[in-house]
Amino acid sequence: MFLPKYPDNPTPPPAYSHTPADPAPVRRAVPQISISTGAVATVLAGGVVLTALLAAVAVTAISVAIAAVVLRSMLRDQHRR
Repeated sequence: MFLPKYPDNPTPPPAYSHTPADPAPVRRAVPQISISTGAVATVLAGGVVLTALLAAVAVTAISVAIAAVVLRSMLRDQHRR
């Protein structure tokens, strides 16, 4: 009673012929970029040098700030006397 009834001779599904309105876009070839090992080495060396310079500037700034605090405290002690 509740079992589905299947047809004896199933018919194949209809074949649809879909033609797109716009043709598929043509893929363009991507230009090959060749990077030499010398260029890579130059970029890496430049990065190392810039990082070292940035570290030197940071250390110098911290040193100057500490020297300013020490000089300020020494001058404050002299003004109190």
